[in-house]
Amino acid sequence: MQVKAYGAYASDKPLESMDIYRREPGAEDVQIDIQYCGICHSDLHQVRSEWEGTHYPCVPGHEIVGRVTAVGGNVSGFKVGDIVGVGCMVDSCQHCASCDEGLEQYCENGFTPTYNGATDDEPGHTLGGYSQKIVVSQKFVLKVNHPEDQLAAVAPLLCAGITTYSPLRHWNVGPGKKVGIVGIGGLGHMGVKIAHALGAHTVAFTTSEKKREAALELGADEVIVSKNEDEMAAHANSFDFILNTVAASHNLDAFTNLLKRDGTMTLVGVPEHAHPSPAIGNLIFKRRSIAGSLIGGIAETQEMLDFCAKHNIVADIELISAEKINEAYERMLKSDVKYRFVIDNATLAG
Repeated sequence: MQVKAYGAYASDKPLESMDIYRREPGAEDVQIDIQYCGICHSDLHQVRSEWEGTHYPCVPGHEIVGRVTAVGGNVSGFKVGDIVGVGCMVDSCQHCASCDEGLEQYCENGFTPTYNGATDDEPGHTLGGYSQKIVVSQKFVLKVNHPEDQLAAVAPLLCAGITTYSPLRHWNVGPGKKVGIVGIGGLGHMGVKIAHALGAHTVAFTTSEKKREAALELGADEVIVSKNEDEMAAHANSFDFILNTVAASHNLDAFTNLLKRDGTMTLVGVPEHAHPSPAIGNLIFKRRSIAGSLIGGIAETQEMLDFCAKHNIVADIELISAEKINEAYERMLKSDVKYRFVIDNATLAG
């Protein structure tokens, strides 16, 4: 079936309206009318070929919320009318050790991303959520239980939410733990909200004094301006866990010094240029760790959505029409958004 979408035909071209094709639902498939799609920084990297291997036309978008309009004959968990989500994956091998453990994001044969992944569908690579409809295997569709008036703000949970929730859960963040969130942007603002809801003493790190009040409003118990050496020194050796969401290259030592013995700092942002090599002594003499984390598996993503619905957590968003996507990309590069752009997909038709 032919549907309207927004995408780019080349790395140096702006995104524009285009017609794309979606497969008819197979026996295991769920067809979704997309209502909202968040804009992730990954979208910009991919569409502009800042990451290798972009296929064109490129239709980004992996923070998808919409309504089920058709299901295949073997689909049992979803019905027409359900409100559902789709995140960063639409398939995986389903038979490796990671997939067997519900960790499809670490599929040893490579998961199929929601856009720019190999597929038998036309045009040979997956096309994402900047579109009117999408057809996805039921195994990669998620139930959304938030109220309908929150659905636009739910969309970023499908990437920004799970990217922060997964490491916070894996490293057992909760009551009695002192947790730092580095960077108050699309990812970081979700990290603050989720860490607070998990019951941790949550400390937000920002380079800007101007963001202090905003971080407190998000749920931070304390805010540290990381450029202030005295503020940083006052928290030395005190953190159980630090979630570092900053995707720009920076000095990691400033934060590893703040970890307790056996503390961990987990990185979820991929920098364009490598971070300076950390001082190994900081790790050895306190048995500290620097780790990494991707998104979450499907089961954990569902757990995150349910947790956020229970605690009334959504992203802070700016809703835009499709014609504003290119402008949003430029504003995103300037960090001129609090904290996530979301597309009203009803505007794709016009």
